[in-house]
Amino acid sequence: MQLALALHVRNTVLDAAAEGARYAALAGSSPAAGVERTRQLIDAAIAADYAADVSAEAATVGGVPAIAITVRTSLPVVGLLGPERALEVTGHAAIESVD
Repeated sequence: MQLALALHVRNTVLDAAAEGARYAALAGSSPAAGVERTRQLIDAAIAADYAADVSAEAATVGGVPAIAITVRTSLPVVGLLGPERALEVTGHAAIESVD
């Protein structure tokens, strides 16, 4: 059961990071908006404590300008308790341009 919970937390924060990156990469959006979107998704799905360390940075994926949202959080090993910053996931999305 604990392994299933740990995988659920990992998959949830990974999905939130990817969605936050897509949101930040939209034309007219910003990295800060992607970080906030990621935090909202994690807070709604798990708990706000899991969204305490979220960051965004410019990246290049396959030669294409992108945004990367990284979430560092605890990995639940006993219930929802676990070592802080033991889990790190990153979501990427190509930056949308208006041409």
